[in-house]
Amino acid sequence: MMQLYRVLPIVLSVGLFGCGNSSTQENANSTGTPVTENKDNFVSNLPDTAPTLKVAMTGDLPPFSFQDDYGNMQGTDVDSIRAIGEEQGFKVEFYKETWQDMFDSVESGKRDLAISGISYKDDRAVRYGLSTPYFFNPATIMYLEGKFDIKGLNDIKGLKTGTLAGSKEEDTLKQMGSSVELVSRSTAFLAYQDLVQGKTDVFLYDMPVLQYIIKGYPEHKVKIVPYEAADAPSAQQVVLMAKENTQLINTVNEGIAKLKEKGTFKEIEERWLGEAVPASADKSNSDTNTTQLN
Repeated sequence: MMQLYRVLPIVLSVGLFGCGNSSTQENANSTGTPVTENKDNFVSNLPDTAPTLKVAMTGDLPPFSFQDDYGNMQGTDVDSIRAIGEEQGFKVEFYKETWQDMFDSVESGKRDLAISGISYKDDRAVRYGLSTPYFFNPATIMYLEGKFDIKGLNDIKGLKTGTLAGSKEEDTLKQMGSSVELVSRSTAFLAYQDLVQGKTDVFLYDMPVLQYIIKGYPEHKVKIVPYEAADAPSAQQVVLMAKENTQLINTVNEGIAKLKEKGTFKEIEERWLGEAVPASADKSNSDTNTTQLN
């Protein structure tokens, strides 16, 4: 059996790849104290008079948002909202909250916005104010190199398939019924262990999370296949705000547009994940590119 219990960079060893749809994650800020107070060497270029927005995030879902050994928030979404703020003239404070509290605190006005691997969903667009997309986050199939030749969902029929309980990938697999043997796990890292230890044949989850896990285990040669098209709404990450806060929604959208043009989000992605998997998923499950990540 392959051993996976050595220490990994920052967070892998403690299994913090929790389900983004879970409501059971620890809330380290019930008192309302910001998680970080500029202890992570980030220095804003904005004047002291710039407004400061309260930002909710789970803080335990790498690479989107998680804490370092000193409790500072870091990750792709930390860098993204800071970049938007610097562009648009506002500073940010981070508050670690459970998945559901993150939504509730924005809706109630306790927090100004939430950003933590939040995907677009139609019901969210009805209830909340969602930004334009800023990050591509497709559902993905991972498998060990040489075992199969998988190009899409049709090719996993008959296979033992792992995923996260409560994830959008689990919903997809449940819709496939008895054509797959579903193995749901409480964290993405446990599901990854199942794959490399041969307990499952394939593992379905969000591409950025899988890319981040892979960086910690380059000895395991895998292929990953995104099966959501680049323009699929559910494959897009968004910033969540209160529905009625049109001024903030417009401000954030304006910042996203500027940073896209500058290539800032691409730089953030490469900083945390390295070279990205081609976003050429084909929803017809044919001719989808696979990429080896080393």
